[in-house]
Amino acid sequence: MQLPDVWFVVIAVLWTGYFFLEGFDFGVGILTKLIGRDSKERGALISTIGPVWDGNEVWLITAAGATFAAFPDWYATMFSTFYLPTFVILVGLILRGLALEYRAKRDDLRWKRNWDVILFWSSLVVPFLWGLLLANLVRGLPIEADGVYVGALADLFNPYAVLGGLLAVVLFTFHGAVFAALKTDGAIRGRARDLAVKAGLITFALAAFFLVWTTVEFGAPASIPIAILGLAGLIAALEANRRAREGWAFVFSGVSVVAVTVTLFLALYPDVVPSTLTAQWSLTVDNAASGDYSLQIMTWIAGFATPLVLLYQGWTYWVFRQRIGAPPTPAPTPADRLPGQATTTEAGKEGRNHVSR
Repeated sequence: MQLPDVWFVVIAVLWTGYFFLEGFDFGVGILTKLIGRDSKERGALISTIGPVWDGNEVWLITAAGATFAAFPDWYATMFSTFYLPTFVILVGLILRGLALEYRAKRDDLRWKRNWDVILFWSSLVVPFLWGLLLANLVRGLPIEADGVYVGALADLFNPYAVLGGLLAVVLFTFHGAVFAALKTDGAIRGRARDLAVKAGLITFALAAFFLVWTTVEFGAPASIPIAILGLAGLIAALEANRRAREGWAFVFSGVSVVAVTVTLFLALYPDVVPSTLTAQWSLTVDNAASGDYSLQIMTWIAGFATPLVLLYQGWTYWVFRQRIGAPPTPAPTPADRLPGQATTTEAGKEGRNHVSR
């Protein structure tokens, strides 16, 4: 295996890590509208990803930076072709970050409600576009010998790519629901498990169709067992969720995310941007790579820094491993209580019972 092949694997690992980690972040953002009954429950869901979401996005920055350094022609063609969709993704990620950071800055329901809307839609649109773009890479693009895209924006919304975008949305929703069930308690946990069943079944149907399409039309033989593993992971995650084994359900849903992403990269290799006009104009790991000296320096740096990053991020997840429940509504004071209302003690007890349920 030559250095360009090694760095193709590295970039595939970085994108896979990004989708695995940021996938449940997006899913939790979608769940804030699907299972969050009020502002406090939505706040509890957001708290499950509060300590880790920004660290998860580092994987995206690293993946894009590695692509720029190792395969500059791939980077140039990909981001110029997908200029408008990636611009929308960038805006969505910025708005999503603002929603996560600023939502709790004011104790005002209207303020929080507006940020909740932004969080939901950005968490929905961004994964759809990521799935759309990655599926288009696998399918191929009409690029000329100099790597210039000669198609139209509407060409990116072909049936295969749209299916890839829809699969990303439902897969991340399922991944997020399993994560929310793992990290929450009480009524939120129960609703997350119930939604995981529905989202998991839809995900399995779309994933089966998409993976069969990918392996038959674009895939290499090596992608077939990985695609089967992805579908098996979904079944195992659904069964673990049914048994209230949220930890195992999250592991298996993560296996599905990883398997789907790896299947796409195996279908892409050895190309990085296949040309639908003629195979001679396709960008490959060989003709799109940087020089050997650059790749050697990058390999030494990555070999030193990557274990440190993994250890630090793993430690972060360990520190914030506790479950989170929505806080009870404060009981009224005696002065505020109307005749016939429950006492403060009774109201507090009812609030605690609501959380435990």
